[in-house]
Amino acid sequence: MGYGDSLLASGERIVRRAHQHWFMLAWNARYSVLAIVLGLIGIVIKLLNGSDTGPLFTILGYIVLALFVLGILWFLWGLLRFQNEEYIITSRRIIHAEGVINKKATDSSLEKINDAILSESLFGRMFGFGDLDVLTASESGIERLRMLKDAKSFKKAMLEAKHELEIEITRPTMPPMRAEYPVEQPAPAPAPAPAPVDPSGSMSADEISGALEKLGAMRDKALITPEEYDAKKQDLLDRL
Repeated sequence: MGYGDSLLASGERIVRRAHQHWFMLAWNARYSVLAIVLGLIGIVIKLLNGSDTGPLFTILGYIVLALFVLGILWFLWGLLRFQNEEYIITSRRIIHAEGVINKKATDSSLEKINDAILSESLFGRMFGFGDLDVLTASESGIERLRMLKDAKSFKKAMLEAKHELEIEITRPTMPPMRAEYPVEQPAPAPAPAPAPVDPSGSMSADEISGALEKLGAMRDKALITPEEYDAKKQDLLDRL
């Protein structure tokens, strides 16, 4: 996993990665290449004059060797810097990550991007690179991407990611189609209390039988004592 991947927040995904064109590497390494060339020329001269071992020639040989070694080291360092510098478009922002040992990362939110100016020279169109100036509402104002490889596709991917983010932000939140938790059912209505028995009137056998059943249920539930049940039972039987 690269350094740019470690910068991603939860739910953030990478849309596109890009590097500068290799012409930028060649331009930054021009002095190291020059040192290597001079070192090679000095080595060739040394080989052609191998019999000359004078002090001046010996010092010149050390200088040539130092130029050659430093040129190679300088070029390798520039190559590492080139490989570790990348521009990343995510679903939320643009990240510019750079550095070999000491890392540095700057980012611009896609929401704050106001415009992107693409500049492609004739030479750039021939070899597939361009300059992209990203205008944002942040304090820095402009993010400059120089000699970006395939800058046109990078700009398209950036605008598409910005459009998708705007749609996601403005999308209305729909209410849930189903209740997430079970709905509490209302408690059943209590059964109606039995109608009071008129103590002065006579009752039919069916009425007395129903009253006895209710009294028995009340006795079983300990709502009345057995003595009260027996007294009421006798009273009901007397009404037959």
